[in-house]
Amino acid sequence: MARHHLHKTGLTWLLLVLAASVANSEDTTASEEQPRLLLLTIATNATDGYLRFARSCEHHGIEFEAIGMGEEWRGGDMLVGTGGGQKVGLLTKAAEKYKDEKNLILMYTDSYDVIITSDKADIVQKFKDFSSNLVFAAEGFCWPDESLASMYPRVAMGKRFLNSGGFIGYAAQFYAVVSYKAVNDTYDDQLYYTLQYLDVARRKELEMRLDHRSHIFQNLNGATADLELNFNEDGSAFLVNTAYSTTPSVIHGNGHLGMKDKLGLYGNYLAGSWSITDGCLSCKENNFSLVKAYDEEHPHVLIALYVDHPVPFFYKFLQRIERQFYPKSRLGIYLHVGFNAKYHSATASEWSERMKIEEESPYSSVTYVDSSFDENSTPESARMLGLKECQRINCSYLFSVDADVMLTNRLVLKRLVEQNRTILAPILSKPEKLWSNFWGAISATGFYERSEDYLAIVNGERRGVWVAPHASHAILIRRDAIERGDIQYTEREDHDASMSLSTHLRRKGIFMYVTNKEMTTWGHLLETSTFTTTKLHNDLFQISDNKWEWEEEYLHPNYSLNLNTSIPLKEPCPDVYWFPIVSEKFAQQMIEEVEHHGGWSGGKHEDQRISGGYENVPTDDIHMTQIGFQQQYLDLIKRYVLPVQLRAYPGHFADGKAQLNFVVKYHPDRQPILRPHHDSSTFTTNVCLNRPHIDYEGGGCHFIRYNCSVVENRVGWTLLHPGRLTHYHEGLRTTNGTRYILVSFIDP
Repeated sequence: MARHHLHKTGLTWLLLVLAASVANSEDTTASEEQPRLLLLTIATNATDGYLRFARSCEHHGIEFEAIGMGEEWRGGDMLVGTGGGQKVGLLTKAAEKYKDEKNLILMYTDSYDVIITSDKADIVQKFKDFSSNLVFAAEGFCWPDESLASMYPRVAMGKRFLNSGGFIGYAAQFYAVVSYKAVNDTYDDQLYYTLQYLDVARRKELEMRLDHRSHIFQNLNGATADLELNFNEDGSAFLVNTAYSTTPSVIHGNGHLGMKDKLGLYGNYLAGSWSITDGCLSCKENNFSLVKAYDEEHPHVLIALYVDHPVPFFYKFLQRIERQFYPKSRLGIYLHVGFNAKYHSATASEWSERMKIEEESPYSSVTYVDSSFDENSTPESARMLGLKECQRINCSYLFSVDADVMLTNRLVLKRLVEQNRTILAPILSKPEKLWSNFWGAISATGFYERSEDYLAIVNGERRGVWVAPHASHAILIRRDAIERGDIQYTEREDHDASMSLSTHLRRKGIFMYVTNKEMTTWGHLLETSTFTTTKLHNDLFQISDNKWEWEEEYLHPNYSLNLNTSIPLKEPCPDVYWFPIVSEKFAQQMIEEVEHHGGWSGGKHEDQRISGGYENVPTDDIHMTQIGFQQQYLDLIKRYVLPVQLRAYPGHFADGKAQLNFVVKYHPDRQPILRPHHDSSTFTTNVCLNRPHIDYEGGGCHFIRYNCSVVENRVGWTLLHPGRLTHYHEGLRTTNGTRYILVSFIDP
């Protein structure tokens, strides 16, 4: 029993010793595996790029130290050439105090064009896997001296050449590599490290290696085709290098502006910025709410309206600006009509004067500048004047809006201000098209290129606030950017004002944001390329190009009831249907348009406008072809007549072809009646354009076979009836005044 007892006691002691040994071993291993990681970066200004970098560090719990903040940058323009020696001096000074720390890993990355995508444990483990004292980023280009390429060691796979935008190492070796030699501020920092790496003895001394396959450092220049943005099961985004099957921890947008743009795209998602499950997380940061703010607590905004060329529905553009839900006492108006927009001068002047005397809620200021007679006026100079006006009235924001923008959301200005971005544009697109006011990418030639997420954003499948390389038409600019001189519209002579602005901002590293954060749209863009000013009522002709505005103005307000199958169509005579189709405004303007054009046929049989030159049952009329409205009216038939026709005559699927569409004028002294006839159509529409018993007396349509007449018509309503065989009909006598109808023979 005693021996057994001793045996058990000895075993217990042994197990305790082993457990203590394992625990000590684990503590030692944990201590070795979890050294301190400190990221050093250079930043002389807290730019948008720096703030993005800092946010990514904080998101992943990376301790970092920004060096040089507030100092003058003397390292040259590295976007267009060599330089960066100033970084070497700053790093040498910063790293000196850490050089003797044994359990410290130092990492350097640039900041303006870098995003961190991993936590400390991941980065440290990846570094340890290299079994080296120093690891530098690698890229596919030998910069800045291509002649050194032959001196680089060959690699079986991966990028061959050193990039100085990121490196990591133990504190002693880190300090050794940055403090090797003193260099002037404009010396190229990448050349500085490259020469050390190419010195075989120096490379072995420091145990320098390159991250050829982007385990830690991913340089974008020359590698974007290998990169893929993916999402974890929790919805968070990460970047994969598909060429090497790695998930890099540091994303560096090195190289030309296109790489900065690409980093901007990745930055919209990485470091917890946007999630598949939770949407835009960064949208909730650094903003404020005006929901409970008193009027005087709203930032003072100057709305600058620019009319550079003729646009359709200009009065609606002004109405929607006027209806913005924002205290007018905190709004100033600046309206500029350019040299090519004389067509709008009268409307703009009248509106501006009315805004000046608004009694209920006056604007803080209203300034109208008519440059329609100044051939030296340009869109660029107009916008520079707007900047000066903003400074003159001491505005907090400038909201620049082009006249082809329809802001249908009354809260757009307030929501933009709340987002608290330096430069922010609401995403606007042309209805039923993918053409929008922002670009997700810019090509090497400096023009539009579709980004991989453009369709998802413009279609609203992804919502948020996005960094974009270009935006136009409607832009909110914070006052501090104007005060710093960051807003320039004349960057390049071969670019328009908006493109010059975005180019200037990209070069200065200032982010331009666009937003579709709200579930409802902000508004949309008008199609202006086809708009002409040769007609009396030019907006009337916009049915095809600007359908939404056209419908608001010219479609009958009750038209949608025609499509409600629970409401029977009105049938005043057998198989004759009567329904609202166009507004009173359409009717009035159509009358004015044909009268302005002139050229009434006079009700003669000889008619060279039609095939054969002879009309059997003539009317005193003007064809839609004469006033240039033929295609527009065919669109009206297909879009608004055929759906109702299918309800009236089920099973008949019409083509909607109509060669003869015309306005008829009945007058007691010209043509008071129309004799009995069949129409050369499968079915006919007959739209009433003016008011019975007010504009004229008498008139109407009598269907002989059914001895049924329709005489009490309404403006904007149409009769729909078969044209041949069954519905022999006549036009009843107009006894006083002038009666106008718009007739179409459909599917002849």
